[in-house]
Amino acid sequence: MTARKRYWLMKSEPTDFSIDDLERVGTEPWTGVRNYQARNFMRNGMQVGDGVLFYHSNTQVPGIYGIAEVASPAYPDPTQFDRRSKYHDAQATPEEPRWFLVDVRFVRRLERPVPLDLIRTRAEALGEEFALIRKGSRLSVLPVTPAQWKILLALEKA
Repeated sequence: MTARKRYWLMKSEPTDFSIDDLERVGTEPWTGVRNYQARNFMRNGMQVGDGVLFYHSNTQVPGIYGIAEVASPAYPDPTQFDRRSKYHDAQATPEEPRWFLVDVRFVRRLERPVPLDLIRTRAEALGEEFALIRKGSRLSVLPVTPAQWKILLALEKA
């Protein structure tokens, strides 16, 4: 029995790591997540082959810029053990890691970005549970339903 494909939205500031960077390197570990709910999505929910909407945050036009896929099972984020890393966690040990990540593989860039303002116009269709457009939601990794995935990708042509 094969697991059903899931969908996700992953946010990155383009000055730190952009869709251009992912296209250039092909596959990249999604390091530095320090929110327990986002970590749990990666550790417990993501599976190889799941779809990822690559979202640029904290930029002039925040929105979805590309598509990626989960390329590895979750494993401990090595930056938690690196004292020089801004993501170092003094309480994490290799025997008891606190933070996990997945590798993400480039699939394609969107023909045109889907800006957050356009996404908000579809709030009713996306539903109240869609965390990206909920006030106060700052998660960097969000689940996306198959219906939401279709709605969001259809906006690429809008």
